[in-house]
Amino acid sequence: MKHILLPTDFSDNAWSAIVYALKLYSDIECKFYFLHSTSVRVSTMSNISNKLLKIMTENDMKELTVLKEMAENVNANANHNFEIILSSEELQYAIEFAIKKHNIDLVVMGTKGATKAKEIFFGSNTVHIIKKMKLCPIMAVPDEFEFVKPKQIAFPTDFNHFYGEELLPLKHLAELFNSKIRIVHISKEESLTKSQDYNLAMLKANLEDYQHSFHWLPDYAKKTKEINDFIEELDIDVLSMINYKHSFIESIVKEPIIKKIGFHTTIPFLVIPCLS
Repeated sequence: MKHILLPTDFSDNAWSAIVYALKLYSDIECKFYFLHSTSVRVSTMSNISNKLLKIMTENDMKELTVLKEMAENVNANANHNFEIILSSEELQYAIEFAIKKHNIDLVVMGTKGATKAKEIFFGSNTVHIIKKMKLCPIMAVPDEFEFVKPKQIAFPTDFNHFYGEELLPLKHLAELFNSKIRIVHISKEESLTKSQDYNLAMLKANLEDYQHSFHWLPDYAKKTKEINDFIEELDIDVLSMINYKHSFIESIVKEPIIKKIGFHTTIPFLVIPCLS
């Protein structure tokens, strides 16, 4: 059984992410956990009374219960069951606690919060969780994204990192739909170093039982634009990256404004924490 955590702020984008997760694992036995953190709203309020706090908590619990009922109604799937979690902890710590307590395999959340500002690459909560999360893979789902079976998965790499067990979430996703893994390398150098050659060889060996191909792109533009071009040209359904120190993903999440970063994900984004 898979254990999937679904953080929610009760926004439409959060619901889109929930629907995506339900469809992604429609054929898999899963327990889904709807998690809401009350601290986000409470932290913006001053001099909150215990009575008001109690009312807000009761209302949030009602909303979680309604959300669970909605999921059960739109998803009459014998493979799935649901639980709700209401936490007063900050979102990051609420997620980390839930991951440890419930042996969570994957966190699925929306890319935007309730404001849905178009100029924002990811909502601040999503960016923060991606930057800090070391315990579990995260899938960020774009707003109003219509589910498409992930038959094509893009995996950008510079071959500067050795991938071992970190590849398991990528493999598991590929196994679900017999997906093709498209490894993308943007060639800044004329030739690979010995270390890069070794990592490339190990990556080939690690993926030998999976449909995969290597794609070498010339360094013709910003990495963000090249990856977006690649996604469009090959009809990529999911973008996956491993988040390690000095990785490309680290530079993306430092500043969530599209004008500065030039990166806007139009497909689900699977972020896998580095184990080493």
